[in-house]
Amino acid sequence: MIPLIVIRPQPGCDATVAAARDLGLTAHGYPLFEIAPLAWDVPEPDSCDALLIGSANALRHGGAGLAALRDKPAYAVGQTTGDAASAAGLDVIRCGEGGLQALLTALRPEHPRLLRLSGRERVDLTPPPGVCITERIVYASEAQPMPPTLVRLLARPALVLLHSAEAARHFAKQCDTFGIARADHNIAALGPRIVQAAGEGWGAVSSTAAPHDTALLALAQQMCQTPPTIS
Repeated sequence: MIPLIVIRPQPGCDATVAAARDLGLTAHGYPLFEIAPLAWDVPEPDSCDALLIGSANALRHGGAGLAALRDKPAYAVGQTTGDAASAAGLDVIRCGEGGLQALLTALRPEHPRLLRLSGRERVDLTPPPGVCITERIVYASEAQPMPPTLVRLLARPALVLLHSAEAARHFAKQCDTFGIARADHNIAALGPRIVQAAGEGWGAVSSTAAPHDTALLALAQQMCQTPPTIS
């Protein structure tokens, strides 16, 4: 069984590694991103009907501005983000399962004006008719170079989990920078868009149908059984 490499930011990195090890996988965590809060202007609370939250990082790093919005109902991209929103004192109306765009089809009619709290790198959304989305960028994910221990580990075949398009692009560039052969490594991605961002030349590449960690780890279980052909 080939090792599994997790590069997402903390605390998600440790959570994914722990879940992978519970499944019997040989998992290693090397977060190649650090989350940093950004200054943002809080809109007037009366200017929105509900919050749209695509990551728990928006709640961890939103700062004091979140206090003015605690009375607003919230829509969360998934259960983990929903739990973080509830812990922050928000009234979570719905947790999605298929990404933010799919969540927009489940809005209550009394919530046509949404305030989206997001990171600097985010997915573009198309609101349904009659819905307006105001956006505030409250955090950034800062890419970090590969540590020497990860470079050495990638001298042998591995399966790499990619949770975002930003992570896919950064990991690919880092492999090229350090002379790591893409063909020696398999990729498991949280959706087809992330596969596209990773570029070409990898060993086996696959993506999940559902955008959550449970589906990604189930895919990883399958893919860890088959090492790529060493170039």
